[in-house]
Amino acid sequence: MNQQNTIERMKQMRLGAMAQVHYNNLQNNLNMDLTIDQYTSLLVDQEWENRQGNKIKKLITTARFRSTATLSDIDYTANRQLDKGLFQRLAMLDFIKNHENIIITGATGTGKSYLAQALGHQACMMLIKTRYFNTSRLLDNLKLARLEGTYTKTLQQIEKTELIILDDFGLSGFDNQARQILMDIIESKYDRSSLIISSQIPVSVWHEIIGEGTVADAILDRLVNSSHRLQLKGDSLRKNKLL
Repeated sequence: MNQQNTIERMKQMRLGAMAQVHYNNLQNNLNMDLTIDQYTSLLVDQEWENRQGNKIKKLITTARFRSTATLSDIDYTANRQLDKGLFQRLAMLDFIKNHENIIITGATGTGKSYLAQALGHQACMMLIKTRYFNTSRLLDNLKLARLEGTYTKTLQQIEKTELIILDDFGLSGFDNQARQILMDIIESKYDRSSLIISSQIPVSVWHEIIGEGTVADAILDRLVNSSHRLQLKGDSLRKNKLL
């Protein structure tokens, strides 16, 4: 079998990266001093790295982050009382393995959403399925899903996602339907996977905002007790674009 047939068969077997490396090596007479085992390993490694990269890109796209946030771009010098040691430990993502949550609170502009999305981006880099939601919009979509008969399916998708980010929690009030939907989300995630919640509202006020004491008690009991807390303070960073 000639080399061109080999390359075409690689492509037909969806080994595109392997085929490209093999073609480049033949064209440029590269790596010809390697043993058969070494050359095979080279081709396989390239194909594996390419597929891993494609998986990460797909996870980031599916997550639907609002902004491009990465751990490397976080500013620890800004005056917002961000505990660098704690955050870097959280960035190791053990909280996901342990089915724990993170709650990030602080005034507008202190970088809550950015930090949450940076952790979400890191999760995608580690091949962890992640979704980002604006809380109010998610609740509205789930109300609509109830009317359309797709509520259970949508909730199952949320349950199967290893990390869910709920941004801007508590900015809109909770009616009876929203409370029940929130309860369903929290219950579906409890001790199975993880949540990151960012909010301008202090946790101490969440019970009042959620309303309906019994339901609020159930939600907060499942959510807060298994959460790491980051409380940011200080002025808005947006004027300096330092998030």
